[in-house]
Amino acid sequence: MNPFWSMSTGSVRKRPDAEEKTLSGELRTSPLRASAKKQLPSIPKNAVPITKPASPAMSSQSTNGTHASYGPFYLEYSLLAEFTLVVKQKLPGVYVQPSYRSALMWFGVIFIRHGLYQDGVFKFTVYIPDNYPDGDCPRLVFDLPVFHPLVDPLSGELDVKRAFAKWRRNHNHIWQVLMYARRVFYKIDTTAPLNPEAAVLYEKDIQLFKSKVVDSVKLCSSHLFDQPKIEDPYAIISQKISTAKACMFLASPG
Repeated sequence: MNPFWSMSTGSVRKRPDAEEKTLSGELRTSPLRASAKKQLPSIPKNAVPITKPASPAMSSQSTNGTHASYGPFYLEYSLLAEFTLVVKQKLPGVYVQPSYRSALMWFGVIFIRHGLYQDGVFKFTVYIPDNYPDGDCPRLVFDLPVFHPLVDPLSGELDVKRAFAKWRRNHNHIWQVLMYARRVFYKIDTTAPLNPEAAVLYEKDIQLFKSKVVDSVKLCSSHLFDQPKIEDPYAIISQKISTAKACMFLASPG
């Protein structure tokens, strides 16, 4: 039995031995019986209880009790809420859906309608930390490296931390990452670039920069119908791209 319940159920007060009722109802006293147990002295008024310092493991579990007790369920709920926010935002030119195999991986595609990257269709994958929303910001990696100052020319990863240096729980959301990924193609930022060549050309030789952007757009378009790099029933395929593109252009002009 739980010690708490043992203590609670056993705390019914009995009549002291010194008090007994007679048959007539009168109260009479009897000599106190010698107790076999010693009585502890009373606790001084100013006494401070001594507590044992908690171990680092216990303190970490208490501070992060959510993940320790029902982490998987909380994570699933958080990601479902995030996807619901994405749907409600109706981000222009952005189509995204979670992976069938893992809720921590989302597949998406961005359609660029005007500007330097006009007619660009860029597939990407969002990788969400397994301790979301308490960890770092999600990562966004393009299937093919886009020629852009903020996109790594080797890995294709977008510099998301530029906009989200510290991911703030209940303040930052995945839809903001998607909106940022779209915005970088309309407002070019060349400070601290991941692709120095693209940044220098944009600043000093805009015509050559435009030429390389056109080549990059064509390259990405030529690989739109390739088999997905990750085997997943919900990965972005040609039919989904065509459907998403039609819906995007019908939903909002420009």
